[in-house]
Amino acid sequence: MKFINIGFGSLLSAERMVAVVSPDSAPVKRLVQESRERGMLIDATYGRKTASIFIMDSDHVVLSALPVEKLAGRLGTEIGEKEEE
Repeated sequence: MKFINIGFGSLLSAERMVAVVSPDSAPVKRLVQESRERGMLIDATYGRKTASIFIMDSDHVVLSALPVEKLAGRLGTEIGEKEEE
């Protein structure tokens, strides 16, 4: 199982990740609020501003203080990279 560091010593299973999104849009903010109400939110920001949000295959939502761009590097991909067809 491959883990990635999402900041401040927190690790997340890369294989269980569905998406990594920016927290700026209203639909993502609603998703976070709904997850909080259902008890499925994991806050790994350690009190800092949320910079990225992980959506997991278990329906958990994980908040991280590291930006999406930095986490993409840890996942071994680049933002805007196209897959070969």
